[in-house]
Amino acid sequence: MYRETEIVTDMGNDLVINVGPQHPATHGVLHLVITLNGETIKKVEPHLGYIHRSIEKMCESLTYRQFIYVTSRMDYLSAHINNHACALCIEKGLGLEIPPRAQAIRVLMDELTRIASHELWWGAMAMDLGAFTPFFHAFRERETITDIMEETCGARLTMNYMVPGGVMQDLHPSFQQKVKDFLVLYKRKIHEYDEMVTGNVIFQNRMKNVGYLSPEDAISYGVTGPSARGSGVKCDIRKLYPYEIYDKLQFDEVLETGGDSFARYMVRLREMNESIKIIEQLIDNIPEGDFQAKTKAVLKLPKGEFYTRVETARGELGVYIVSEGGTTPYRIKFRSPGFSNLSVLDHIARGSKLGDLVAMMGTLDLVIPDIDR
Repeated sequence: MYRETEIVTDMGNDLVINVGPQHPATHGVLHLVITLNGETIKKVEPHLGYIHRSIEKMCESLTYRQFIYVTSRMDYLSAHINNHACALCIEKGLGLEIPPRAQAIRVLMDELTRIASHELWWGAMAMDLGAFTPFFHAFRERETITDIMEETCGARLTMNYMVPGGVMQDLHPSFQQKVKDFLVLYKRKIHEYDEMVTGNVIFQNRMKNVGYLSPEDAISYGVTGPSARGSGVKCDIRKLYPYEIYDKLQFDEVLETGGDSFARYMVRLREMNESIKIIEQLIDNIPEGDFQAKTKAVLKLPKGEFYTRVETARGELGVYIVSEGGTTPYRIKFRSPGFSNLSVLDHIARGSKLGDLVAMMGTLDLVIPDIDR
């Protein structure tokens, strides 16, 4: 492996350097080969595969109950939502009707996951640009969420809570009260985010007019999630193709039209407030009843092809299953948001300064295992 940053070759006036694979700003084992003219970026070429585990192939040897939890290790900051997508695809094949209580619990867990993910991103984004203190403020709120997750699910990161038909077990008795306490904490502290980071003139100068992505290019490259919505592209799966009870909830699809790094930043910041609105609508209105539909001990999907999509914290996750009628899938393919979002990095970086690359990578919010599946 190369060192964090190492000069490879000098081609006339161009300099080719490596950034990563072990570099703090790449947020994982991402290796970028960058061609520079002075400090101006001419080309960014991502080299992938350092953490590739052949997850899709592994899933084909696991049962329909087992393979769900392997996906927690892809975008590990959206583990609940990844598992949710797999469960929905299996339920689609089985024609299962999910109890209303299970649907409400799933959505609550998804939105808490989305907030926790955006909290970590916000803290890391500020730290990438030189502000260390916001990281501790972000984790103050995030730890409250992971404590809630641990109490109900038994884990803090890869929860393994979603199952075909619903959720693995009912909510902890203190879940509702602790979520309400979190809502109070979040509303009391959110103004600090703007005071420390959003309104900081140095931060704005590092973010505005940096890494511009037009709506047309966002669509062309297949960019989804907040990275696309920062360019004004409507792509929220919860709105376009509602699943569970999202069509019954009041929330807005957050759009910014700036197309730059600051616009992508603002989308994620505002999305946390929309998730809070969703949680507030549900927390006192969780239906009574079963938390899981009755299913057979061994699941067999009918022969055919099944596809579902959900909105993770980073964009559209698609799950495609080919079944031959057995107890394991014949073929599985995941359409992860990180891979498509990374593909646009070279396009938005060309002509920018090397120092701006960190801001661009940060606002794409890359989780490398989601790319290296």
